[in-house]
Amino acid sequence: MTNTLPLKDKTAIVTGASSGMGRAIALTLANAGAYVFLCGRTRLAMQNNKQAIEDAGGKAEVVTADIRDTKQVQQLVNTAVEISGRLDIMVNCAGLSYSGSIVEGDPEKWRAMFETNVLALLAGCQAAVIAMRQCQAEGQIVNISSVVAQRNNSGVYGASKHAVNVISSSLRDELENDTIRVTNVMPGATATNFARHFDAEFTQTMLKMAGIETEVTTGEHLSNDVLEQLAKNMKPLLCNPQDIANAVFYAVTQPIEVNIADIVVRPPKAMTVPH
Repeated sequence: MTNTLPLKDKTAIVTGASSGMGRAIALTLANAGAYVFLCGRTRLAMQNNKQAIEDAGGKAEVVTADIRDTKQVQQLVNTAVEISGRLDIMVNCAGLSYSGSIVEGDPEKWRAMFETNVLALLAGCQAAVIAMRQCQAEGQIVNISSVVAQRNNSGVYGASKHAVNVISSSLRDELENDTIRVTNVMPGATATNFARHFDAEFTQTMLKMAGIETEVTTGEHLSNDVLEQLAKNMKPLLCNPQDIANAVFYAVTQPIEVNIADIVVRPPKAMTVPH
């Protein structure tokens, strides 16, 4: 742990905390003194992240949940409050993407994206506001959107992230008289498991460009070691998850009088992935 702990005595929830951005955000907040509740579906990965936090002197809990079930989102918040007594930071980081055209798309995959990227985020925001008001927190809600929300032709996934931007802006207006701030973070292409549901050939090509030889199976997660190597070898084209974690840390450590509305974090070179 660092000597300066700006988030000491604060409780944070991070969804999508198994790997990638969520993992980096959880570790960063914990390193700053927050009691972090990691939420995701891959319990073993989160247990490893919890161990890393505790090895560094931090505090963390693991909550396994399917956030597509909004009742489980509410229970996640309830659990954090019951154990720690409060909620100060809510990071809605979990996200899901299936590439493909609208004409040839699978409506069930669209449903999964909107339930994960939009409905779960809405439920997380609502539950967090109620909990933060109850404990009179100077609260911070951070929603992880995407730079694709800046394009009007970014497909169904992009549409879900446009929704995130609208939700963040609308909630910010609703909370102007509260001591709760809302920040919308829009990452560009980042070395995460975001593309795990893309065609395996696309992911394999990216890894080969980075000089990484490993087998890829659609839907399966790449290891943290592979992701770290990918970020290192593809710096001009891909952000490191830590870059996004740093942006979140900046937002949640500002005085409550400061409202950081939107942050775009992208690599030096733009990479537009077809929808």
